[in-house]
Amino acid sequence: METTPYPDRHADLVKRCQAGERRAQYELYQQYVKAMYNVCLRILNHEAEAEDVLQEAFLDAFSHITTFRGQSTFGAWLKQIVVNRAINHLRGRRLVLTDLEGQHYGDDDGPDLADEEPYDEAGVQLEVDRVRRAMHQLPEGYRVVLSLYLFEGYDHEEIGNVLNISETTSRTQYLRGKKRLLELLK
Repeated sequence: METTPYPDRHADLVKRCQAGERRAQYELYQQYVKAMYNVCLRILNHEAEAEDVLQEAFLDAFSHITTFRGQSTFGAWLKQIVVNRAINHLRGRRLVLTDLEGQHYGDDDGPDLADEEPYDEAGVQLEVDRVRRAMHQLPEGYRVVLSLYLFEGYDHEEIGNVLNISETTSRTQYLRGKKRLLELLK
C-alpha cells in the first residue's frame, strides 16, 4: 500500500473528485468553504471580492485536481490556490508595496497586551472583533503582509515570492503594519 508523506483525512473525497464525482466535489467544498473564505477575506478585506475569488479558486482546484499528488494535505494545496488567487486579484487592484531593500528598521514590539485575567470567552470574542476591525483599517500592503505572516503562516521569504517583493520589504511592511495595528488598538 502506497502512503503519502502527508496523510490527508480527505483522501477518499479527493480520489472521488479526481474520478469526476460531483457529489464528492460538493462534500469537499463544504469541508473547506468557510476556512478558505476567511483566508480570502483577510487578504482582500472585501466580502463580495472574497466570495468571487473563493469561487474562482475552487473552480481552479477542481479543474486541476488530477494534478494533486498528495505531497501535502489537500487543505494546504487548496489554501495555496486560494492565496495565489487572492494575491493575483490584489495585483489587479494595483497593490502598492514600496521596496525598501537595504533600509533597516527596528522591531518595536510595543506594549505587552497580554491579559492576566481568567479566561473570559465573551471578552476574548470582543478582542478578536476589535483586532479584526483594526486590521480592516490598515493600508492594504500592511494588512496583506500581516495576514500572510500571522494568520496563514508564511515566512518573509515566502511572502516576498508571492507578492514579488524583497524579503526586506516584507519584514518592513510587517513591522510597520504591526506598529500601526498596535496604535489602532490603543
